[in-house]
Amino acid sequence: MNNLVIDIGNTAIKYAIFGDDDSLLCNGRIENHADIQPIKNDCNIFHPDNAIVASTADLSEDVISSIMVLTPHTLLLDHNTPVPIENLYHTPHTLGTDRLAAAIAAYNQTHSNTLIIDIGTAITIDFVNADGQYLGGNISPGMHLRFETLHEHTAHLPLVSHEGAKPEFGVDTETAIRCGVINGINYEIQGYISEFSLKYHNLCIFLTGGDQIYFDEAIKNRIFADKYLVLKGLNEIIKFNLHCKHS
Repeated sequence: MNNLVIDIGNTAIKYAIFGDDDSLLCNGRIENHADIQPIKNDCNIFHPDNAIVASTADLSEDVISSIMVLTPHTLLLDHNTPVPIENLYHTPHTLGTDRLAAAIAAYNQTHSNTLIIDIGTAITIDFVNADGQYLGGNISPGMHLRFETLHEHTAHLPLVSHEGAKPEFGVDTETAIRCGVINGINYEIQGYISEFSLKYHNLCIFLTGGDQIYFDEAIKNRIFADKYLVLKGLNEIIKFNLHCKHS
C-alpha cells in the first residue's frame, strides 16, 4: 500500500510517495501552488492508495479539489487529526503541521529526548521528550528573511546573498552582513544544542529544512541531517490513522 504525502508551505509544495516498507519511491518540489501536474504524473506511476495533505498556505478551491481526487482516501491534516505523539502545545490549532510532522518523524526514529531544528523561511526549534510528549518550540526569522529585513528596514544597507566570502570578521559591509547573519544563526543553534544537552539526558538532534546545507559543517556534531523529515512524519501520521481505523 503506497502513501502520498503533500506538504504545502508558503513558498513551495513538497511531496513524496512512500511504499509499504517506508521506502521513498519518489519525491518532488513545486514552486507554483497552482500546478500539481507533477504529483499527478507520479501518482499515475506509483498508484498511491492513501494521501495526507498538510498546508500552511491558503489554497484555492480548485487546487484543493484536484488534490482530493488523487487517491481513494485523502486526509487533510489539522489539529483534530490523531497523531502518534502527545501534543501539549497550548494552542494546537496554531501549531504548524510541518513542525508537528517533523517532530513525529524524529521521535519515531529515536524514542528519546529529541530536538528538531528546521531552517527554512523561519527557523523553528521543537522538542519532544522521551515519553513522546511534544512540549513546544520557538520560532525566529530564517536566513533569507534576515538578509531581506536588514536591507528593507535600513536606509543604506545592501541586499546581500549567502554566497560569497565569509571571513571571521566582516571586512566590508557585504561580508559584515553575510557573516553576521550566518554566524548569528550558527551561534543561535549551538546555544539551543548546548542548553538542551545539559538539561536532557541522551538528547538526539535532527536538522532539516531548505537551508540546512549551509550549516551542516558548523554544527554537525551529534546531529542527524534529514531533508525529508516532514514528509516522513506525514507518512507516520497516515499509518497511525490507518491503524486506528482498522483497530
